[in-house]
Amino acid sequence: MSAIEINTPLVKEIKTMNYQELDKEFVANTYGRFDVCFVKGEGSVVYDEKGKEYIDLGSGIGVTAFGIHDDVWANAVINQVKSLNHVSNLYYTLPQMELAQKLCEKTGMKKVFFSNSGAEANECAIKAARKYSSDKYGGDRNVIITLVNSFHGRTITTLSATGQDVFHQHFGPFTEGFIFTPANDLDAFYEVAKNPRVCAVLIETIQGEGGVMPLEADFVQGIANYAADNDILLLVDEVQTGNGRTGKMYGYENFDIHPDVVSTAKGLAAGLPMGATLFNEKTQFVLDAGAHGSTFGGNPICAAGAITVVDRLTDEFLADVAKKGQYVKDQLEGATGVISVSGLGLMLGIECAAEPKSIIAKCLEQGVVVLSAKNKVRLLPALNIPQEQLEKAIGILKQVIADLA
Repeated sequence: MSAIEINTPLVKEIKTMNYQELDKEFVANTYGRFDVCFVKGEGSVVYDEKGKEYIDLGSGIGVTAFGIHDDVWANAVINQVKSLNHVSNLYYTLPQMELAQKLCEKTGMKKVFFSNSGAEANECAIKAARKYSSDKYGGDRNVIITLVNSFHGRTITTLSATGQDVFHQHFGPFTEGFIFTPANDLDAFYEVAKNPRVCAVLIETIQGEGGVMPLEADFVQGIANYAADNDILLLVDEVQTGNGRTGKMYGYENFDIHPDVVSTAKGLAAGLPMGATLFNEKTQFVLDAGAHGSTFGGNPICAAGAITVVDRLTDEFLADVAKKGQYVKDQLEGATGVISVSGLGLMLGIECAAEPKSIIAKCLEQGVVVLSAKNKVRLLPALNIPQEQLEKAIGILKQVIADLA
């Protein structure tokens, strides 16, 4: 890949210091970082402090939905910064109201609660499910079913909801009231759902952190039907699958179901911290005044950025996302060193003969940014990545996988 000379004041400062040492000394040691410091970008191309160019197939783990330095997003955010950066949620702000309207009109949902992250959006969904059941059936009906291999966030409660034992260490006691059932096993689901204390079921239609594993359509529809028949709320975690990522506005649309509550975040505000929890007709009035809140939720700057994302997720654009995803699958399925490819749209997992970490490191050397999820290489490129850049990056990835096989 090419390199450019970058001489901004910040980059000059970075070049005179050891950023790895600064990170080690001053930043909490919670991330296993790769030895790259990114300083700027344009679209799906990013540059490190040395000016080396990379094609980005990670988009900040599915966050920068329209790439780096997206002019439409940037202009909306800058204009909002200049007019109103924040007021309390005790007052109205126009961007928040406009964004809520657009989300409801695109999904058929009725109301939205705004927060700052995916974990918070899931916390809101969990609270709403328990309050719905408490209001209607009393406080003992409070158990939520989640799936083995799921991931719902890093707060104590969303870790408790996560169906992976590796996350259930060190931080106990964990929040009670969650039971786990295997994905794609309807009989097992029916068995745990018989518990009279069950109030809701929380699923990801594609288990992202669990290895980019789509659920089977019959399983999802079976859960949805049982939940509807037994007044168990269906909660769908769209933190990673939402906002166009799978080629649909939200991932559940690929499965012909109608959730009671939907949580989302990541790509919603394209780089600004924003989560949202959407409620349908059944659940729209569960959270009344004082039942929940967020200081920064629906912040006008974040909302202004999110509006530019939602406005561009047209049917035509989403069809192009699906087309690009199919291109990647066609290129990689059956390729040397590739065992399997899973996912939908531009949310893809590649199981390879080589370890993901070695593939990621080699791709970085070759100027391509990719991610991992469990035993797979994970791709979450910007939704509008140019076809030429996508083809170039996939060609490099394909060769790296073959070389390391």
